[in-house]
Amino acid sequence: MAANSGRRAATPGFVLLVRPRGDDSETIRVGYTVSKKVGNAVVRNRMKRRLRALAAEVLPTDGVRGADHVLIGRQSGIERDYALLRAELAKALGKVTR
Repeated sequence: MAANSGRRAATPGFVLLVRPRGDDSETIRVGYTVSKKVGNAVVRNRMKRRLRALAAEVLPTDGVRGADHVLIGRQSGIERDYALLRAELAKALGKVTR
């Protein structure tokens, strides 16, 4: 996975990987992954839906232009409050853009 060579910010609910593509495009690309360690298919899909909602809400304004973003769901991300996850994503984006 090419995003592994980019910047990384870990939070209790997820891990954010950001890697600038180096092309002339300003588009923000997003990927999601949740491993089987997190739970069964129902739990993993729920986590992916939460990550998609977070990305749709936060990345258009705060995301890195011209970069690939990957959100890796963690076990504790399922029980965490959505507002807390949103704040963690904003903090993680601040970390990787420094």
